[in-house]
Amino acid sequence: MNTNSDSSGNRDLSHGPTADLSAGVAKGSVPAVTAADGVEEQQVTLRGPAQLADCLPYLMGFHPSDSVVLVALHGRRGRFGGRLRVGIPKSPQEWAPVAAHLAECLLANSERHGRRPDGVVVFLCQDPAEGESGRQVMERLRAFAQRLRTACGVLDVPVLEALCISDGRFWSYCCPDRRCCPPEGTGLALPGTSVMAAAAAYAGIQVRGTLREMEARFAPRTHVPEHLRTTVSALDDAGSAVMPRLLTRAGREQVGRETLALARTLLRRLGSAAPPRGSWQDADSADDALIDDAEAGAVLHGLQDRETRDRLAEWMEGPEAVPALRLWRLLARRCVGPYATYAAPPLTLAGWVAWSTGDEPEGRVALGLALEADRDYTFAQLLHQACNDGLDPEKLRACLRRERAGRAEGPVPHSLKGARSGPGGGGRRTSVASRASGPGRTSLANARRTLRAGSARTTTRPPGARTKDRQVAGARGRPARGTGAGRREVPHRPRRGTRSGR
Repeated sequence: MNTNSDSSGNRDLSHGPTADLSAGVAKGSVPAVTAADGVEEQQVTLRGPAQLADCLPYLMGFHPSDSVVLVALHGRRGRFGGRLRVGIPKSPQEWAPVAAHLAECLLANSERHGRRPDGVVVFLCQDPAEGESGRQVMERLRAFAQRLRTACGVLDVPVLEALCISDGRFWSYCCPDRRCCPPEGTGLALPGTSVMAAAAAYAGIQVRGTLREMEARFAPRTHVPEHLRTTVSALDDAGSAVMPRLLTRAGREQVGRETLALARTLLRRLGSAAPPRGSWQDADSADDALIDDAEAGAVLHGLQDRETRDRLAEWMEGPEAVPALRLWRLLARRCVGPYATYAAPPLTLAGWVAWSTGDEPEGRVALGLALEADRDYTFAQLLHQACNDGLDPEKLRACLRRERAGRAEGPVPHSLKGARSGPGGGGRRTSVASRASGPGRTSLANARRTLRAGSARTTTRPPGARTKDRQVAGARGRPARGTGAGRREVPHRPRRGTRSGR
């Protein structure tokens, strides 16, 4: 099979119903290597199941543990197209509907990019459970592989190869030749020794590790009960201090200012302390030690307000981006016990920063986790869909830069709010700031419209996803103004362990 670059999308339906779709890494294997003049391409030809199995981490940017991956093939030479990934359903009863949904998604995405697939390659990746062998995993998933082959066949797209990868070996569900695909499986190539590894190294592409390891950087630290109790207690105390003030506009604005100031302090603290060299576990542990639970709790509760979160989304590039990503990871790890759903804002911000700085694999992982924490979180939904559709993040960065510049011009006189420039008011508004309805106007109002417009062509939506913003329920049950964006962000009264809007 021949590999080279193309604009078709990757779809990553990671984390159950959550969908990820990103445009154009290489068609077939590793992204094509392009010369300085932008003309030359390096093409990598893969021959046989062994080279297909070895190419998978380079296609995805990480080792997709506990995943099913579908890759579209185009043309006589089988050039790689869009990729789609989803966690393997635990119940066999889900295999048939999931297989049908995945086949439809891959076909729809490919056709949306103007190329109907001529074939599909299926990968089933799962580590053995305790006491289970890789071959037993392969046999257990055989029925799922057959469901996928049938679902693609119904759409007149044949599955040309289906591989199971487990315990460092692979098996083919399609090849009956025991000489190349023995019943005991075939060992994977040693890392860095294959033609794919050589092409990826030449192209400067790195494999990030396993999906499980990437998710662990955002996972709460709950293995020490005493630490868990201390963190929950600190979040309770922060909620008691913050949440009642969010019920009024004046209080919400004051909390927003305090949250921004504290978050800026934490950002500088992280930026001045370089993480230790070594494993990511050591780096994350060092970050955790720099910020106590009380500080983390105050920022987490402040982040439940949409306007505050939107302002913090401006830390997306330059010297702010790296410490910001470390801060959002750290805050997500503090969302333990009854505060698990509080992780949606920091996970979404982490996904945005990662995507904005060019790290799409981590961006998709973080946004998928945000939608696991709260599948109705609109900002995460929109970013997730934009990443899926291959939208250029520069469009969003430009929106945020304009909003930041507009605020730097100072407050707009009341008499000019909503005024238009030019004779008769028929021109454009005087500035970005003049569109504000007062203090607290969200800095992502226009960015959200950009995201929706960029994603309007998408016809496939994950099951159960909603994109309509919800508003805060205020006194006497009336919607409060100036809030929303993906959740009801303030409860009627603070309660231990409740997420705003739950």
